[in-house]
Amino acid sequence: MSLTAIMNTATSGLSTAQTQLRVVSDNVSNVNTPGYVRKIAEQRTLVSQGIGSGVEVARIRLATDRFLQAASLNAGAEASRQGVRHELYDRIQSLFGDPGADSGFFSQVDQVFSAFAASAEDPASSPRRQDALFRTQALFDEATRIGRQIQAVREDADGRIQSAVEKANSLLQQIESLNVEIARATVVNGDASGAETAQSALIGELAELMDIRVTTRAVGGVAIRTGAGALLAGEGAAVLAYNRAGTVIGETAFNEIWITEPGGQKRSLLDSITSGEIKGLVELRDVEAPAAAERLAELVSHMADELNRAHNANSSVPAPTSLTGRNLGQSLESAISGFTGQTTVAVTNAAGVIQTRADIVFSGATMTINGVAATPANFLTVLNAQLGGAATASFADGRLSLTATGTNGIAIADDAASPSDKAGRGFSHYFGLNDLIVTDRPAIYDTGMTAASPHGFTAGETLTLRFTGQSGSTLRDLQVAVPAGGTVGDLIAALNDPATGVGRYGTFALAADGTLSFNGNSDAGPTMSVLEDTTTQIPSGVSVTELFGIGGGVRASRADGFSLRSDIRQSPARLALAQLNLAAGPGVSALSSGDGRGALLLADAGERAARFQAAGGAAGGTLSVSRYASELSGEIGGRAAAAKNRAESAGALYTEATARRTAQEGVNLDEELVLMTTYQQAFNASARLIQAVKDMYDTLLGMT
Repeated sequence: MSLTAIMNTATSGLSTAQTQLRVVSDNVSNVNTPGYVRKIAEQRTLVSQGIGSGVEVARIRLATDRFLQAASLNAGAEASRQGVRHELYDRIQSLFGDPGADSGFFSQVDQVFSAFAASAEDPASSPRRQDALFRTQALFDEATRIGRQIQAVREDADGRIQSAVEKANSLLQQIESLNVEIARATVVNGDASGAETAQSALIGELAELMDIRVTTRAVGGVAIRTGAGALLAGEGAAVLAYNRAGTVIGETAFNEIWITEPGGQKRSLLDSITSGEIKGLVELRDVEAPAAAERLAELVSHMADELNRAHNANSSVPAPTSLTGRNLGQSLESAISGFTGQTTVAVTNAAGVIQTRADIVFSGATMTINGVAATPANFLTVLNAQLGGAATASFADGRLSLTATGTNGIAIADDAASPSDKAGRGFSHYFGLNDLIVTDRPAIYDTGMTAASPHGFTAGETLTLRFTGQSGSTLRDLQVAVPAGGTVGDLIAALNDPATGVGRYGTFALAADGTLSFNGNSDAGPTMSVLEDTTTQIPSGVSVTELFGIGGGVRASRADGFSLRSDIRQSPARLALAQLNLAAGPGVSALSSGDGRGALLLADAGERAARFQAAGGAAGGTLSVSRYASELSGEIGGRAAAAKNRAESAGALYTEATARRTAQEGVNLDEELVLMTTYQQAFNASARLIQAVKDMYDTLLGMT
């Protein structure tokens, strides 16, 4: 071997050792840098004509383990998903307060019934009436607050989705820029480890937003796809787009989150991801928070309905001069049809003595008033005739009203042996004539309507329904027009039409009590919501959505519409705690101020079995308001605990995956010390070899 070859070998060893020491120095100096990946300088032997001629650094790479990286990224995405779900659902749980504390929402439910029980002991006590009314109004005010705050949580989640989308776009742009830098360094066999380290940190941040798959490109850099395969980076940066909804209410329809791949293909992001912060926010916004809102609204609506049931069976003393019902969303002919049993409308004087009465006997589509035959079409005419001018009945804007003349009052009572009934409600209760709790929208959806009932909507008006898949992405928006046929059956047929309606996704069905429900074609069928409703019922002014409670949004919005009837709130004496005595003789008062039977009915309203409809993923059924409140309290707490457990488990898994990845990719000072000593010795050996060659050259030159 020539001296020149020896010199070249020593020089290459010196240079290689120097590079290795620089790599060690970088590793040691970044031992505490978060996200830093240890560098490895791979060296190879130089061979010339089959003879070793030195050594060189082939490349400097990161000590990345692709399997551990994938495990860490997947665990990070799931931890972010579960973490944000727990964070926001914990906020929802806190809105209800401590179930065991007197100030908690569910405790207030029991306090309302207890307050009415106290009123029954002394019906004439104004303080006890005021206390019962105060607690009742406080409960519904609290329900309004909780309902609105749940929507505020959804609004917060929606805003965070947009922030996450903007962050993802920024990360993708930076990752793609580093791809270019890494590829350029790879071509010239340069050191791209710094760019690769920065890119690895950015990929970790992106993985917290959505589940991703990372592969190494042959030209250097990485290609990134979503879990389902949508290209995010590697051939250019994908662009995500989302516009937040702004103010969020129960009926808010959210925009789609779109991803435009580098090749120009546009698709829904939610079809491409299964975890990550964005997925968790969407699940909370579209599934978990609406479920809590729907359950709350179902509870509050039935509590109001049961209090109204009891209050409509009673009367204040003296009786009120007028009674005005709730907006039924129907014509009088439709509303008055279908009753059975018997009820009495009585006109009493200030002393509670009945001045005149109208005994109404129902028999489906026909009826008699004081023995005079009547039909739904002439019901008001016959009733007014039988009241003899002592009171007047009228119907406008979907509401039935009864007004007594002079100082007289109106009281209504069902027959004890054969009470009036339609859809499980008596005459006064069904029309809401003496409701204690009022609302600004339809809140009870068992309408009592049949397929033959007129729906009252104008042909050509439209209802737009949105169907959402299991991933949360929109499947289709369908616009259904009100048909020319004027019955509820015609409307349902139009809704179910497989060509122009929802027939491809499910079926609307009308129950015996007039409840309209939608059932998907499979257990994992799409979720339906209302995007737009331009229908207006004549004469009530309500829409199809409001009348039948189509979609979870309108049902959830009921929670913030209840309040005490204004005249009772202003004058507690108008609280109906007495019951009309239909057996009272002439000149004998049929109403007594000391009668507390009505208060007992109000106190027992929480224990009466009621038909709850399915809401928020929970099946409906027949149970009491108190039982439903107890189950909802347990469900809210259970879901919050489950969300916490999922978050902790996912976090622990992420911590373990990160620890294993760090053990592989991180800097070990002991190992680096060994490497530094080794390469220092290699450097010294190469330097001594150079010195030896120099001495040999000097000797040879001295011999000439």
